[in-house]
Amino acid sequence: MAIYDEINYWSEIKIDIVKRYAAEYSRILTKQRGLHHIYIDAFSGSGRHYSKTKKDFVLGSPLEATRLDPPFKEYFFIDIDKEKMSALQNNFPERKDIHILGGDCNTLLLIEVFPYIQSDKSRRGLCLLDPYGIDLTWEVVLRAGRMKTIEIFINFPAMDINRNVLLRKPQNVRDSDITRMNIFWGDNTWQKIAYDEVPDLFGEQRKEKRPITEMVHEYKKRLENMAGFAHVSAPLPMRNTRRGIVYFLLFASQKPVADRIVTYIFNKYRNY
Repeated sequence: MAIYDEINYWSEIKIDIVKRYAAEYSRILTKQRGLHHIYIDAFSGSGRHYSKTKKDFVLGSPLEATRLDPPFKEYFFIDIDKEKMSALQNNFPERKDIHILGGDCNTLLLIEVFPYIQSDKSRRGLCLLDPYGIDLTWEVVLRAGRMKTIEIFINFPAMDINRNVLLRKPQNVRDSDITRMNIFWGDNTWQKIAYDEVPDLFGEQRKEKRPITEMVHEYKKRLENMAGFAHVSAPLPMRNTRRGIVYFLLFASQKPVADRIVTYIFNKYRNY
């Protein structure tokens, strides 16, 4: 079971959302002669997951993507776990359009995948950035936005941030978690957003934690103003059975039609 992640219903919703948009994306770009569209999953896993809700195995985003009709021209699947990559490879023993890369996506995207897309003006990419926690670098997001040829789904890991970074007592945050957050955010300006300065009973200033919703909206602004995405969706909160937010799903693109399609899909699940 180690190579198969156990997922909850919110992860199944995410897979369905990405599949729905990927199908529309592939349909639209297939009709545009001369374009070569590529699907990228940066934290792909083994291709199958065990559903805690269904008590059975379900397809992950890589296998769902390769079953779309019309298909993408090429696929890049990346994961740092070698066993998961081996399991995924077994599904495609002779597929030359599928590239399976073992290693850190933060490096592989920048030195191999994005340059490949950028080397040909006809290439376009749809990239799923779905880290388990604060495991994605801002440099990847920044490069994707500035290329103008890649659309991204991105997981904003609210649970990891709330548990390890946005503590009620900021002095208790570990240095390693501050470093992870700096890399994810791109700098340390998140610290000014994360807390308000409020007076206590003795008139001394203390830091009070702000809601995670405010931080994700600031991240949305960074996608627009710094990374240069023309359209960024309103963050979609993915909630557990107690209505707690596990993570937010965002979508960023350069095309208004892409934003309209994803907003329509997101709205179907916004009050789930």
